[in-house]
Amino acid sequence: MTLSSSESSARPGDYQGGPFGFTLYSAAVANGPRRGRMDTGHGAVETPAFMPVGTQATVKTLLPSEVRATGAQIILANTYHLMLRPGLPTLQAAGGLHRFMGWDGPILTDSGGFQIFSLGGNVRVREDGVTFRSHIDGRALQLTPEQAVALQLGWGSDILMPLDHLVGLPAETRTVQDAMDRTHRWLERSISAFKDVGDTSSALFGICQGGMDEHLRRESAATLADADVAGCAIGGLSVGEPKPVMAAMLDVVTPLLPVTKPRYLMGVGSPEDLWMGVARGVDLFDCVLPTRLARNGALFTPEGRVNIKNRRFAEMHAPLDTMCDCAACQEFTAAYIHHLFRAREILGLRLASVHNLRFLAREMEQIRCAIEAGTFDSAYQDFQERYRPVGSEKANAESMASLN
Repeated sequence: MTLSSSESSARPGDYQGGPFGFTLYSAAVANGPRRGRMDTGHGAVETPAFMPVGTQATVKTLLPSEVRATGAQIILANTYHLMLRPGLPTLQAAGGLHRFMGWDGPILTDSGGFQIFSLGGNVRVREDGVTFRSHIDGRALQLTPEQAVALQLGWGSDILMPLDHLVGLPAETRTVQDAMDRTHRWLERSISAFKDVGDTSSALFGICQGGMDEHLRRESAATLADADVAGCAIGGLSVGEPKPVMAAMLDVVTPLLPVTKPRYLMGVGSPEDLWMGVARGVDLFDCVLPTRLARNGALFTPEGRVNIKNRRFAEMHAPLDTMCDCAACQEFTAAYIHHLFRAREILGLRLASVHNLRFLAREMEQIRCAIEAGTFDSAYQDFQERYRPVGSEKANAESMASLN
């Protein structure tokens, strides 16, 4: 992988591992594109950055070395799934999540709050916490804010997310506000539980909720801005709302968040949304979408998404993207990948996943270079002119919900 000159060269005080920190290289602005670096106990992350999703301690079909080769600096795993299997005792016996899955870079773990939304009728929310009905064997499991923190610290997450309450939309304003207020109360408990542990190289973020209500979003962002957390996540978006609504909510939220803390837009991973989020001051993204799309034959190209299973690729004896440096494009033709999907060969899923992750990593590299060069606005315009998004917000939301 080729990094920009600014990323490949050493900086004063270059990070060698240690407690969490965040440094902005670009001008400190309330909103707008930012260039920075997060330091964690397992390495540094140049921002803005996209995190591939390894829900159950694996990015599906890929080796950790293959994920790293795409340019991924940090990955995400999920507390709900990991507490079901393999469970905390197994992860601790293995020496922690990093050793267990063979990934030596930073790991951010979600708290399980998204499953309140995605599991629907199998979840019961009380003030104390959440009771899940396992999607594996039906047994009841409780998760409190304190337990979510203890689990994530127990298996060695670099960045922890607090338990939050996300409700499906449409919903009554009172319902959304109740969930937001509960998220704030749970955050206070999470901060207390995190502080009780004492000295740790891990970091706890907070989460902004409030649905699509501008006033609630402002209230939640203000609460999060005052919280004793290392970073600020924006949750409850990319759940089926139109893209202009998501952009409008970011316009409301990001100016209210602390300039000196990283901002993380949860569950967003389409190329157009990454550019849109960075333009509004977001530093970190994650989503299952690129690898899920890949396993269904939907591949990113500079002009937009294509379906490699379409007949037109059967005789394309050239790379899918001649400018792409991933293994799928450097070593194989579009016709071969088309054949693998038509023949239902697993290699097709692997090559497609490598390609989509590398595509997003390359986009983020271009974004970082453009911010450094002061040319982000023109680069964003070039992207919008060439890239044609396909699919609907509903389809993206369904892909996210299928995580369970």
